[in-house]
Amino acid sequence: MDGAVQSDLRRGVNSLVILGAWSIWRHRNDCVFDNATPNVNSVLHLAKEEAGRWSAAGAKGISLISARASA
Repeated sequence: MDGAVQSDLRRGVNSLVILGAWSIWRHRNDCVFDNATPNVNSVLHLAKEEAGRWSAAGAKGISLISARASA
């Protein structure tokens, strides 16, 4: 695997970890402050939407991971 691709892939995985934690935190705040019901599907949906936004904003690692997942 090319070094640049491997580096982008590592950044993508790191971004997904951060994105996952952020999504859980946001959903937790919704549950605590807005009386939302805890729901794993809501967190996954939020994370998927945010990943799309990050990718559109130029996050190369996430774009690389989503391209590999689509293939």
